[in-house]
Amino acid sequence: MEQKQNTKLHILLWVLQILLALLYANAGFLKAFKPIAEIAPMITWASSLPEWLVRFIGISELLGAIGLILPAALKIRPQLSMLAAAGIATIMLLANLFHIVRGEFFVLPMTGILFALAVFIAYGRWKPAPFISKEK
Repeated sequence: MEQKQNTKLHILLWVLQILLALLYANAGFLKAFKPIAEIAPMITWASSLPEWLVRFIGISELLGAIGLILPAALKIRPQLSMLAAAGIATIMLLANLFHIVRGEFFVLPMTGILFALAVFIAYGRWKPAPFISKEK
């Protein structure tokens, strides 16, 4: 019975990792490579920050998206996927604080859910359903 529950949790975590990776790959690509004037209508705060910071956030999100999938899929240091989820959770915690300071409370439900999903993945890959690397 415990093996079956572990399999379900493993599948759920994979689905969440893929969905979060797709979301962050898209968001990261926009922030990292699109002109600020082009993304400003979609991401209103982008024009109020220095360009280098918007690019840094985008690259961080891209790396997080890659880290959620690649190490686990290749089974080479798969524990890095757990660390990528923890990194994304950190990004979302900082995003929540940023939006609170700016008085943008309407985005908190979305950023809060993304934070919770990243924490769930990080914890799930750390304790209940960790990946096993090829080296072991």
